[in-house]
Amino acid sequence: MAALIAAQRDEHGIPAALACRALGVSRSWFYKHEDGALPPRAVRHEQLKAEVKRLFAAHEGKYGSPRITADLRDEGWAVSTNTVAAVMREQGLAARRKKKRKSSTRPGKGRWQAPDLVQRDFPATEINVKWYGDGTEICTDEGKLYLASVLDVASRRVLGFALSEHHDAELAYGALAMAVAVRGGQVPGVIMHTDYAEVDVKPENLRMAC
Repeated sequence: MAALIAAQRDEHGIPAALACRALGVSRSWFYKHEDGALPPRAVRHEQLKAEVKRLFAAHEGKYGSPRITADLRDEGWAVSTNTVAAVMREQGLAARRKKKRKSSTRPGKGRWQAPDLVQRDFPATEINVKWYGDGTEICTDEGKLYLASVLDVASRRVLGFALSEHHDAELAYGALAMAVAVRGGQVPGVIMHTDYAEVDVKPENLRMAC
């Protein structure tokens, strides 16, 4: 077939690219079988294919074209994300989707839940009106850690935080207590909103904000 494509090119002026497309073969295949040598551009493409495949395997199939492109650029390759994506499609390489991480903050079934004081009206124009709390799971080489934080929605300032090996009420209380201390120890009327609790922040119900 390579000889036929070459003959059509040499005798009838039919471009090799057109003949390859009509016959369903790649130009790199044609050049390889025409005289046993690939042109520089085809050689680079084959090298790129091999390197993309190696990086994809090295990252256990978890990296898509943007991250593989970044690795290639670190190695000195001048290549675009679109080119890498095309090379990956050519080889049938598709990154596996990450499993959706389960939330680490789940309210207990059948337990009392605080009333919805925010009513999805999340913005605030003044400080000490609405605080938002959040919990984040952090994976380390020595195990999991949990970070609780308290944010004033008006100023976007993180007022309090706490770090612990356990995701529990004590962790959330520590972050909230720090936030109250930062704002002078008295924050009457502040609404503390978390994934599963919203309360007026007062000394007698401070622990309920966890």
